[in-house]
Amino acid sequence: MPFQPKKTRNKVESAYKSIYLRQTVIHELNALAAKHNTSFNNIAATMIDQCLEEIHNEQSE
Repeated sequence: MPFQPKKTRNKVESAYKSIYLRQTVIHELNALAAKHNTSFNNIAATMIDQCLEEIHNEQSE
């Protein structure tokens, strides 16, 4: 399934957290953000959400 960033219209309660990433990862996330006309943060948050969903699905099988 191709990557689709989440929509940002219906925001949920959130908190600020800083993380350190390799420059190569930052460049790739910035490129995806530009491609999908969204923010770096939205791309990173979407990827984390999708990864956690996959882990939960694997654990419930």
